Amino acid sequence: MRLRSSLFGCCGLLLQLFGMVVFLRGFFPLPAKSSGAKAKASDVPAEPAGGLVSNQTQLPSPIFGRVVIMLVDALREDFVFGHKGRQFMPYTWHLVERGSSHSFIAKAWPPTVTMPRIKAMMTGKIPGFIDIIGNLNSTPLLEDNLIWQAKAAGKRIVFYGDGTWIQMFPGQFTEHDGTTPFFVPDYTEVDENVTRHLDKVLERSDWDLLILHYLGLDHIGHLAGPNSPLIGPKLSEMDNVVQKLHVGLLSKEASLPSLLILCGDHGMSDTGSHGGSSNHELNTPLVFISPAFAKKHSFVASEYVEQTDLTSTLALGFGLPIPRNNLGHLIPSVLEEPSLREQLRYVHLNGYQLSLLIQESIPAYEKDAGYKLFQIALKSHGSWIKLYLEGNTSETLANLGKKVLRQYLDAVKFMSSSLSKIVAQYDMYSMIVGTIIVVEVIFLLVVSTPEALGSTAELEVPVSSPFYSLLFYLLCLMFAAIHAVVCTSTTTSCYFCNMSWLLVATVIVLISALKCVLFSTLWRRFANRKPQHKSCAADCSSWSELDLVLLLGTFGHALSLGSSSFIEEEHQTWFFLVNTLLLVFFQDACRKYFAASDPKDKAKKWNAEDDEQQTAIHGLFETSYLDPEDDKSKDYVRSGKNYEKWLVLSSPWVILVFCRVLRSLNQTGMKYAQKPDFGHWLTSSNHRIELSVLTAISLLLIFILVQRTCSFVSKAALALGLVGIYCYRAAVGNVVFPWKPDKHDVSKGIIEARFVYVFILGILFTGVKDLLKSGVVSSDTVTNGRGLWEIYNGLVLLAALLLRPHNLPVLLFILVVQMILTKFIWRTLGYDAAQITIIYYWFGQASFYFQGNSNSIATVDISAGFVGFEDYVELPAIFLTIYATYIGPLLWAVHLTCYMSSERSRYSSAAVGHSCYCFILLRAIPASVYVILITSLRYHLFIWSVFSPKLLYEGMHTFVTGAVCVMFTAMDQKRMLKT
Repeated sequence: MRLRSSLFGCCGLLLQLFGMVVFLRGFFPLPAKSSGAKAKASDVPAEPAGGLVSNQTQLPSPIFGRVVIMLVDALREDFVFGHKGRQFMPYTWHLVERGSSHSFIAKAWPPTVTMPRIKAMMTGKIPGFIDIIGNLNSTPLLEDNLIWQAKAAGKRIVFYGDGTWIQMFPGQFTEHDGTTPFFVPDYTEVDENVTRHLDKVLERSDWDLLILHYLGLDHIGHLAGPNSPLIGPKLSEMDNVVQKLHVGLLSKEASLPSLLILCGDHGMSDTGSHGGSSNHELNTPLVFISPAFAKKHSFVASEYVEQTDLTSTLALGFGLPIPRNNLGHLIPSVLEEPSLREQLRYVHLNGYQLSLLIQESIPAYEKDAGYKLFQIALKSHGSWIKLYLEGNTSETLANLGKKVLRQYLDAVKFMSSSLSKIVAQYDMYSMIVGTIIVVEVIFLLVVSTPEALGSTAELEVPVSSPFYSLLFYLLCLMFAAIHAVVCTSTTTSCYFCNMSWLLVATVIVLISALKCVLFSTLWRRFANRKPQHKSCAADCSSWSELDLVLLLGTFGHALSLGSSSFIEEEHQTWFFLVNTLLLVFFQDACRKYFAASDPKDKAKKWNAEDDEQQTAIHGLFETSYLDPEDDKSKDYVRSGKNYEKWLVLSSPWVILVFCRVLRSLNQTGMKYAQKPDFGHWLTSSNHRIELSVLTAISLLLIFILVQRTCSFVSKAALALGLVGIYCYRAAVGNVVFPWKPDKHDVSKGIIEARFVYVFILGILFTGVKDLLKSGVVSSDTVTNGRGLWEIYNGLVLLAALLLRPHNLPVLLFILVVQMILTKFIWRTLGYDAAQITIIYYWFGQASFYFQGNSNSIATVDISAGFVGFEDYVELPAIFLTIYATYIGPLLWAVHLTCYMSSERSRYSSAAVGHSCYCFILLRAIPASVYVILITSLRYHLFIWSVFSPKLLYEGMHTFVTGAVCVMFTAMDQKRMLKT
């Protein structure tokens, strides 16, 4: 079957995307659905008594009466224990230093976002990395947790703060008031809505557990970073809340002492974001304040604990069963006030719960060091209880008790560590199936490249031959047998084994068919050695410097993904490649204008290009084209040669300057992320005037650059939309109006954003209408090209709305560079479609990092998904967040489509197919290499902090590229049918 190279490549990319989805499903196995089993007080083991009958067969009595959990979102440990804590939180610092308190540094696990961290603290279980997806729209938590246990024990729970808790624990609170967590510009009212309840609730006695979740500090971090002048006042506000809670709890007389817990769900990076694995994102303060603790005489350095340790500690201190799936171990210093017998009882219950989990999770649990130590501690504990019940009061009893306590503590730490290591279990069968599909597709694409880039951009694909091949049926039988063996012998849950046989058979047929097609293509390529079409490579007698740079850069980047440091600093790779590319442009321009050659040939060549170059220049400045027969026009054209030459020669340097300026706009990566940059200077509250001026100028220049390809109606919509964007940013408090420089009213900007959406949809509708008209009503190529440009202009307007104001220069840079390349570089240097495609892809990747993105989840701007929406709406939020993240690559890809469509006279009919196929290869090569690399590195130290986030980015980037390539392919197929 003969297929266009664009259609063949698009099908290959979609198959690769399917393989990556299967691989991701195995690499990030979804958490198993909860069976609904919960720990019960009746299942608590009796105290080991060494053959005697113990009177402790139930849960220990609670140590604390009322408990208040004050969770401050994004509270870094140095905000409490560091210089900022001393300066802005004096009351809290006094309690930590000399009060009745115990302070710790709780270490969270990545991903450091709110929902997984709440889940970890309430269940004691380490959430899977894939739980980050649920952060935007949390679902009810079905696993055993502290909230359910407290509710089952008759505890009355009150909650104020982040609405995520209400979504995760529906129906568990006797009273609640939730706030919206994603409206970042609001860092004042969102906390006042929590604090306003405190005076009344502290006077009441109808609650046992009060949970407060403050969001303002996190919002300030996202807006201005941890060094913002807004941080100090916010910490002082939180310190006042701590004082109000502490004094209010002490003023109430109760039979049991109260407990106030100050903690953070995650920290804050040096750029103000979170989601990654830097120390500032992982380390949070954990402070227990209670009159049950002895007062300190001096400050004691805080020790490190796991965030999951809070679960078992709070459960036992509150007289509740430890949640069934808890992996943490209790913090002994918090429960050291009771008698030695009670302390042994606490660690015995924690050890018993962990030992049950060990038996369920590890087949050879008897060999586990922690389990064996727990069995030894049980026997020692029984001996101690026997002596205790017999009335022994000697020093030997005390020494033996301390020894048993140490054994228990060591046992629970070992068991907790063992369970934490097996949390990340891979579904290797699904990973292998996905890898096989990905590898088969990339080999097929690479082998077919010479024919796909041939003069006709068509290739012969042996689609039907596998079904007439004995090899195909043998492969199907072999894979079916392997599937049966794997699924009957595995002891762990496997996604593929739980699928229906129809779906499994489809995947087996797909893998077998791909293998047969690949073998057939290889046989035809290397056995016959008679390609049916002359390839592009055959047309060139030698490789140019540009070809070598593009080839080495593409494969060099793919191989660099095997290094964690190169992944963390990938932006440096793309900045280097783009800068190198610009120097090659300059070299080629110099060779064109200054290289020694036959003056007559050079004159002919220049004269042949004069008309086209002058048309470009005059088109750029929108002047009328001069009459070539007029003498004055001829003189003008001759004088314009030097002007045109210097424009071309200066273009790479102008772009190079833009690139250098944008590198200073957003520091990204890991090594220099904490360094000050121009973006943070602009977003600080002291420079709103400067940011307002920059925003206004950027929007004006964007209009000037974009309106050249707009119809009259679209120009009006574009202008009004850009004005609406400024009004939206003023409404949410990012910029100010000149006539209201001191306005501090902040709103969500819902009306302004929806006003802009109307014009975006109007421009997109105009583009789609033109495309349908050119495809159905007539075959007008002009209408088709105009429709594509209208769609591009609508996407530019949407990008301007979603980008933060300080990032608008990035959008302006994209538009300016695209204009320079199309008006001067492509027309002058005569690059072919494949070269232009690779250059576009490289600039798209560089623009991705110019936005401030990185390979860390922390740099994803989720607030873009809520522009124009009061509440979370799943599909729009996902689309807007993805688009805001990949604005750079998407705009470059769509512009490439528009350019190839509008420049049909310059390139052959195969150019669009070549461009689409090269674009697909550029995305498929690094994705395939990375799937192979991450499989081999799955036990790497940085697998969850560095490699896993990059895998998610690769998968999403492949999906986005697939969407663009579908449009590319449709355009190429339509063009072929017309031809």
